[in-house]
Amino acid sequence: MDKVVATAVAAVADVGDGASLAVGGFGLSGVPNVLIQALHERGVSGLSVVSNNCGAMESGLAVLLAAGRIARVTGSYIGANKEFARQYLAGELEVEMIPQGTLAERLRAGGAGIPAFYTPAGVGTQVAEGGLPWRYDGSGGVALASPPKEVREFDGTEYVLERGIRTDFALVRAAKGDRHGNLVFNKSTRNFNPLAAMAGRVTIAEVEELVEPGAIDPDAVHLPGIFVQRVVALTPEQAADKGIEQRTVSVPQARGTEN
Repeated sequence: MDKVVATAVAAVADVGDGASLAVGGFGLSGVPNVLIQALHERGVSGLSVVSNNCGAMESGLAVLLAAGRIARVTGSYIGANKEFARQYLAGELEVEMIPQGTLAERLRAGGAGIPAFYTPAGVGTQVAEGGLPWRYDGSGGVALASPPKEVREFDGTEYVLERGIRTDFALVRAAKGDRHGNLVFNKSTRNFNPLAAMAGRVTIAEVEELVEPGAIDPDAVHLPGIFVQRVVALTPEQAADKGIEQRTVSVPQARGTEN
């Protein structure tokens, strides 16, 4: 089955207001910027987003966030995204913050058909006991707090019950993909992308290099095409457009002074 769609706008054409999205990437690495920009151009709003973070440096999900298109975020990291923090504290945005490893496993579990699992992460904290601010009232008070979760003991250790995550759509970025949807991710872009792709009922992948079926060694496939419904081939310019979040330059040392 040829899953290639001609344009990013066509690929996200059925993503409607209020849809839930699992979005790959971490910081600026492996973010499906072209698909996100296509959603922005369509004017979709009221989105519930599941992603490690909500964009950075005015790119990625930060584009939708700044436009007021996101209603809820499930993630594990705010970082230096000042607009994310502002909307959260002002009561404009509902935010569920969970441990990073738990987020990864909730996405994987949802994609694997596992409705829930137990983990020790969060036991003895508000993650398990409830009370984490999901939404503020804009005046410093909490309008909506997280509920308590079930805690059980196994072999003398307590574990908290976490639900698997399934979303209406997933947006991911891969270094290489074929027309059947088999994907390969490059280095650190293989972070949340495979997990987000598994969690989406309809998964859309933008790929930097599109190849024919059979061109990818089966042992090199990071995500089988069964998890991917649509593939968008990026232009060379789109594939090369990659930002650097933290640019660090070291001061050169004079010869002979290294020690």
